[in-house]
Amino acid sequence: MILNDTIVAPATPSGGAIAIVRIEGPRAIEICDSLFRGKRKVADMQGYSMMHGIIYDSERRVDDVVVSLYRSPHSYTGGDMVEIACHGSSYIVGEIVRLAIEQGARSATAGEFTKRAFLAGKIDLSQAEAVADIIAADSKTSLAMADTQLRGGYSALLGSLRGELLHLAALLELELDFGEEDVEFAERDKLSSTLRDILKTISSLRGSFTTGNAIKRGIAVAIVGEPNVGKSTLLNRIVGDDRAMVSAIAGTTRDTIEECVTIEGVVFRFIDTAGLHETGDQLENMGIERTHRAIGEAQIVVELFDRPTDEHIVQPQEGQRIISVLNKCDQHSLATPEGWISISAKRGDGIERLLAELRQMVDTNQIMNGEAVVSNTRHYEALGRAERAAESALETLVANISTDLVAREIRDVLDAIGEITGEVTTTDILAEIFSKFCIGK
Repeated sequence: MILNDTIVAPATPSGGAIAIVRIEGPRAIEICDSLFRGKRKVADMQGYSMMHGIIYDSERRVDDVVVSLYRSPHSYTGGDMVEIACHGSSYIVGEIVRLAIEQGARSATAGEFTKRAFLAGKIDLSQAEAVADIIAADSKTSLAMADTQLRGGYSALLGSLRGELLHLAALLELELDFGEEDVEFAERDKLSSTLRDILKTISSLRGSFTTGNAIKRGIAVAIVGEPNVGKSTLLNRIVGDDRAMVSAIAGTTRDTIEECVTIEGVVFRFIDTAGLHETGDQLENMGIERTHRAIGEAQIVVELFDRPTDEHIVQPQEGQRIISVLNKCDQHSLATPEGWISISAKRGDGIERLLAELRQMVDTNQIMNGEAVVSNTRHYEALGRAERAAESALETLVANISTDLVAREIRDVLDAIGEITGEVTTTDILAEIFSKFCIGK
């Protein structure tokens, strides 16, 4: 990647009152000075300072702007960076970018500012990914999770693991250097104990992925039941809009319908499903198949009934929660079974209690307390490789098979963890990660 050229891009989406254009690189200050007229030159400004002025195209006035200067190495990217705050007109933004390119800047690629920050050592790779997660955060909880990762809490934990692993690897490789003298630089019991602690931490991190990924994507809640028990009416009541079509005709819902609702800082993805029943209708059967898929993917299943029963619709999978709900309480006086929630989806009775029960099922204390939680599939897969290598290293060590083999497996653990933070990476991995960023980020 070229790091010695100067790049430019809008850092804000079009349509707002104010827009920001970023210029970064060795000629950023010079290029800005060729467009900008203020009380003094940008080159004479101190870092972390701002100045009002005008952007000109030759003698044609383009816009009133405020220029912010971040000098190397104390900037987001580590290089000289100028941010031009202008009016949000897409034409004005386009003109400023065009003028900067005419003066020698290059249009930035997706995520290139953050990529430069990573390559300059300002942030590690997991923190770079957290930048995208913060931009995409749609709830208090998902923001807290991304913020912990960006501030380095996640990286600090992985860094501590790497430090312990490097120490183990160094001791074992030192023994290999003195192999002919039959010396032992580390007690095997102590090595085994340390490896078990490392394995426990890796397993705990990997185990947090179910919650972390669900919160990042939205907690999936499947609303299931027989036809005409009020599933679509319940979805509409929760969403506050007529999102799903409602009728007395069985089989009205033939496909899954999803809507997101935020409950006390957590996003829930409610999925209205086709009614479960025996039918010869091919389209209805396709909808029922999708219902079963939705049930399999859901973290929480709301079983909706219009009469009490001892039979459950769903047999919960590992980690899956079930809420049994008796609907249409405005139309009957049936006793609500113990542990069930009684509602009227039509009138709204009991809905607040149902939503409170849903929110209580999602434990976010770990996230809100700033503890490391894995939400990224790439990290989860790398931790899986690290876990398998650590287990193999421990088995080999306990069996006293080969110091060389244990050292190699510990190196495999180090490589897997290094892929997360970027100590071990490739241009293909970087291209894949930063291609998901917006231009200007």
